[in-house]
Amino acid sequence: MASTLKTQFLQLWHYLQDPHHVALFQQMCGVRGTFSRNPADCTEARQTSLLSNGAYGNGVRLNGGGEGEAADHLRQRKSISIDNCCRAAASGSDDRLLETAVSKTTGEKPGCHNRYNNPHSADTSDGEHPQEMGEVSESNGPGLDDMSEVTDDSTCPTSTVKPLRKNSLTEDAGQEFLIENTFLFYLFTFGSELGNELFYITFFPFVIWNVDAYVGRRLIVVWVWVMYVGQCTKDLIRWPRPASPPVVKVEMFYNSEYSMPSTHAMSGTAIPLSLFLLTYGRWEYPFLVGFTLALSWCVLVCLSRIYMGMHSILDIIMGILYSLLILLVFSPALEPIDRFNLSHRWAPVLIVSLHAGLGLFSFTLDTWSTSRGDTAQILGSGAGVALASHLNTCLGLLPDAPLSSLPLRSPPLTAALAAICVLRFLLGVLLLLATRAVMKAVTIPLVCRLTGVSGADVREARQHMQVELPYRYIVYGTIGFNVLFLVPLVFGYLGLS
Repeated sequence: MASTLKTQFLQLWHYLQDPHHVALFQQMCGVRGTFSRNPADCTEARQTSLLSNGAYGNGVRLNGGGEGEAADHLRQRKSISIDNCCRAAASGSDDRLLETAVSKTTGEKPGCHNRYNNPHSADTSDGEHPQEMGEVSESNGPGLDDMSEVTDDSTCPTSTVKPLRKNSLTEDAGQEFLIENTFLFYLFTFGSELGNELFYITFFPFVIWNVDAYVGRRLIVVWVWVMYVGQCTKDLIRWPRPASPPVVKVEMFYNSEYSMPSTHAMSGTAIPLSLFLLTYGRWEYPFLVGFTLALSWCVLVCLSRIYMGMHSILDIIMGILYSLLILLVFSPALEPIDRFNLSHRWAPVLIVSLHAGLGLFSFTLDTWSTSRGDTAQILGSGAGVALASHLNTCLGLLPDAPLSSLPLRSPPLTAALAAICVLRFLLGVLLLLATRAVMKAVTIPLVCRLTGVSGADVREARQHMQVELPYRYIVYGTIGFNVLFLVPLVFGYLGLS
């Protein structure tokens, strides 16, 4: 009986991790790949997946969107074109697949005379900002299986787009693809952005400046711990992203990170749920409205990661469950942690040392990737906000609403109130962007000089632990500090409090 249950569990586990389910969901949502495929290649890819120790990643690593994963679990970057060439030779396929694989390196498409190459999407970004996208196809383009026999101009799609952002580590811009449902494309792009830096650097400050600083600082504590545990777990488990093909990489920026669990799913579960739990009872609003918004937020983020080709169904499910487990264990400690940050005299020293120590530990888990820099960035932001909270308490600034005033009621929404909120937000973001630019310009050369790392190539220098950790920690620690201390001071000076 126990053996049967174990077998069924493993079968379900493998089923949920199959990249073909991700590809099927993408096809249902109108995403069509432009890579070449044939039956022999598809069969070999599926068999290789099933033989990879039953986990699509604990053994032979399938390439996805230009990234190869070695059996020793260390990230060895190689082009997908090499992988396709090897698979073509091994499977005895015709020369068309070999031609297609080689053409991905040169940017040309076999038999299409470069009509795949959209001039509006040829430029790639620097890995920090979304690149300009080309036109999106409204017509029904060829499906995933129909692209294997493209031989002339009459069968080539006339409009393709590139992945939203190239991979910041491999500089791989990814395979072009077709979008048949523009509404879902922009909806899931928005959902995916709910777990990216641009969202964090705008959402948390908005809550602190215009809603409730009490809620904002506690929400950041939850975010820091959930993201830190999730990122570290990724580098400990070391499972790769879903294989491409069959998956279409709609996004490339995080493709160098590992896959299990999905930290987007973790933050997409923890942040809306914590926001709901922290505000319900403190603010007056209907329970059903708050719960529905939190649930919709979570579902949108989770589905967007499958749509983007970044995670399997299993990654998403485990991310949600993992986040709920962390919240269950961590929530009772939230009140003591916040009280300690506000009032304990040793709080500044312990906050800085604890966050720095956690960052140092995360940098020993694996080779450089975007996840390591993000982890240091998150820890630095959390430390800065905690320090600002302590200083505000010492100076009597930004006091919490007294218990006698609860539950709080939202003031009537007027044009004047909306204008003040927008003005506070825009002014605050400008101050944060200025802080980031100045601190980045000062910190990177300084750290390179102190550590003896060459600063001629900033991108290469940042891949050294002794540069990346202090740079990210100091820059975003300063930003977090300014969110809760300097910016509110400026608001008070200008009469915008």
